Amino acid sequence: MFWGSLIMGCKVVRTVLLAVGLLNLYFYDVSVAFGFKRFRHPSKAHKAVVIQSEGWAQQRAGSPQSVSAQCTETEVIVSISSDLFGIRHPIQPSDLTLGGCGVTSQVSAPPTFVIEAPLQGCDSNVTMFTDEIVYNFTLEYNPSSIPGIPIMRTNPAVVQIECHYPRNHNVSSNALNPTWVPYTSTISGEDILGFSLDIMNSDWSGPSSSNTFYLGDLINLQASVDNTNHVPLRIFVDNCIASPASDGSAPTYPFIGNHGCFTDAQLTNSSSQFITPRVASSTLQFELDAFRFFDVPTSSIFITCNLTVTLASQSIDSLNKACSYIPGLSMWTSVDGSDWVCNCCDTNCVAGLPGRKKAGKRKQRPRRSALTIPAEWEKTLVVGPLFLKRKPRPVVVEHLAAAEDQQSGSSVLVLGSVLGILALAASTFLGFFLYRKQISN
Repeated sequence: MFWGSLIMGCKVVRTVLLAVGLLNLYFYDVSVAFGFKRFRHPSKAHKAVVIQSEGWAQQRAGSPQSVSAQCTETEVIVSISSDLFGIRHPIQPSDLTLGGCGVTSQVSAPPTFVIEAPLQGCDSNVTMFTDEIVYNFTLEYNPSSIPGIPIMRTNPAVVQIECHYPRNHNVSSNALNPTWVPYTSTISGEDILGFSLDIMNSDWSGPSSSNTFYLGDLINLQASVDNTNHVPLRIFVDNCIASPASDGSAPTYPFIGNHGCFTDAQLTNSSSQFITPRVASSTLQFELDAFRFFDVPTSSIFITCNLTVTLASQSIDSLNKACSYIPGLSMWTSVDGSDWVCNCCDTNCVAGLPGRKKAGKRKQRPRRSALTIPAEWEKTLVVGPLFLKRKPRPVVVEHLAAAEDQQSGSSVLVLGSVLGILALAASTFLGFFLYRKQISN
């Protein structure tokens, strides 16, 4: 009886093991054929393709890609750098949507916004192919205007996110980096002093050769005066106004005012500044962070600046100065070293002068020093048009997960092994139970 029970138990074990093996092979084939995964992590069967299309021409050449995607069995996880275009201007999370779905979380280091969306949600589109299934999402960036400021420094952008679930298919491409050439336009005053306002190339070695800029560029401007037949002079940029039209009609944006205060960095947290030190007293260089006007269809910009000069031997004061604002330190600095002359940049530099009447009651500009300065030592010049390039340049980047396909097969094999051990234990217990029953009988 003992041997009969043992043989019966062995038959049961063999039958169970055979069934487990067949189930193991079945589940493995199904997982390979349909790309099923038991873990959340992505694999090569889950490919995320990021297609940067509209608005990406403003990205700096060589800037790291700032949008990445990760596809899992049930959702897509999109990570967007806060410096979306790599131009040092952080974006707001409220300006990002993925098919109408907003930012779900943020990462502090590096500053990143994350959107998690289900594969069949957030206005996704599903396309069936013979060898793959593709889920398509649209990531949109629509910059909002700065309250009270008529300019903006980023273009709208559209990024296509695709989740591919192929069997034997590979999609790859090399990243394309947009390139551009900074521009200058030169207009010289025709008076005896020879005022000029030039837009220079990137290394300040000479005028630029193109009239096209991209948001994120720094526009190099140089004000100078030819004082060959004069005693040494020092030049200042008293004020500058930008406008989409050559006649200075609205909207306008004054970015230098209050007699030499470069206010753009204070108003918009930009990188605009006067260059320190001067290359000569008769030259003043400054960088303007490129921008465009909000809700204005034209991409052209004209810059109108009022230039003034004084004797180089004359001390600078609150009416003759070149002051830059440093956002990180919340302070003003002077190109010529006496920062105290910039203290009035937050108030009114004319009203603070002793012994002067209110500026609004004077028909003429206040005299700039105790010395008599001829009227010919001031000049208003216009440069432009400058064009903000907005034509999209396609950039295709593919992000593939690092995990191997064998991980899914390994997970199924491990499950089959566990079931086999449980079946062996069950059959052994059954054989022992039958043996004890025969003995008792």
